[in-house]
Parts: sequence; C-alpha cells; structure tokens
Amino acid sequence: MANRGTMETMIMNDGAGIGVYHVEPDGERLGGLVLIQEIFGVTDHIRNLCDQYAEEGFEVLSPAIFDREVPGLQAPYSDEGIQQALRIAREQHPFDQSVHDAQSCINALKNAGPVFMVGYCYGGSVCWAAACRCDGLTAVSGYYGSLVPKLNDEQPKCPTILHFGKHDAGIPLEGVEKVRDHHPDVPVYLYDAGHGFNSDRPTHYDRPSAELAKQRTLNLFRSHLKRD
Repeated sequence: MANRGTMETMIMNDGAGIGVYHVEPDGERLGGLVLIQEIFGVTDHIRNLCDQYAEEGFEVLSPAIFDREVPGLQAPYSDEGIQQALRIAREQHPFDQSVHDAQSCINALKNAGPVFMVGYCYGGSVCWAAACRCDGLTAVSGYYGSLVPKLNDEQPKCPTILHFGKHDAGIPLEGVEKVRDHHPDVPVYLYDAGHGFNSDRPTHYDRPSAELAKQRTLNLFRSHLKRD
C-alpha cells in the first residue's frame, strides 16, 4: 500500500536542510506528533507507522536525522545494514543534533495544538532526551532506547512512558530497573519480547507486545489532549 504522506525539506537549527516525512491527519486534527526513526532511517516501516498515527488524528513529522551523513538512508535489516547504521549513529552523527532536529519539528507543529513524540530504538533514546531537554512537548512515548539508562540523571519535563523488551540483549534489565527506580513517576513497561519488537519487518516482531505498547501510547496521548 502506498504511503499517504510526502517527503519535504525542512531547515534545521544548524541551517541544514533534511528530509521530513509529513502526513496530514485523517478527520479532526487532535494534535501534532514527531515520530523519531530507528537507526535504519525513515524506511517504509517508519512511514507506515506515521500513516497509522495520522489515521488516529495526528499530523505527523518524521525527520530523516541521518540525511547530513547519508541522504535518503534506508538501511536494510541485514548484518551489513545494521553495521552501516550503527557507524552513522555512533561515529558520524552527533546525538545532540538529533535532539535539536526533534525540537525543530516540535516548533513546526506547536502553534496548531499539543505536540507528542514517539520513537523507536535510536529514536527511543532521542525521545527520552527530548522529553528532558526540549520545549513544547505535551507527552512522550519511547521504545527500547539503549541510551536511556545512560541518561538516567535527566528528568522529563512532560508526561513520559517507556517500553522495553525483557529479552533485549542490548539493554540489560539492570539498567531498565535503575531508570524505573530513579523515576517513579515514569511508567516503565516491560514486554515478553526482545529488542525491536514493534517492527514487523525483522523476525523479532512480537505482535501482542507491539499492539499493547501502541495502545498505551495512544492512551497517553489522548489523555493529554487540550480541548476548549
């Protein structure tokens, strides 16, 4: 099925023009949503997720945050694709710039109503940092961000929930428990799944976990809609 949105160029805080996937909402606009990619880029899977949230009434922006390094990146879920994406995320692209890009997207949406954020994998880490550092967010839902335990001393400025897999080999449960203990006001949900359980492309997809996490995310967002 064809994607509903379009890739547009947006100027970020550093003057760079990067691609942003933009989808208008179906029906009544409930709010804006910034959706942050996995390390693989704004792939067909990420665009499909944006489309799904647009069907729920959100205007969605998803920045291609690695466009400065590899324009149009859509790395495959192969070992080679994973290694390419990891090199970009760990060695070439500054994490703080991803947070700045998130703020630029928030700024583009905030005058039209509440702004929410959701992100996956690398995007889950960006979500946590954005919840702590960015202005203009109403609520945030972050999925299995490996940097979250390392940013444990930061404090979210808006309602935030986190999702992790119990069997995620890359994010030890000890670190997740430290986040939960340090932030008792942040719901930290554990699922009987591994890393990337929300993505229906690789083999680690877990439908029950993905559906429950999305429902919790939508419940969070809907509970913070600002009505007249």
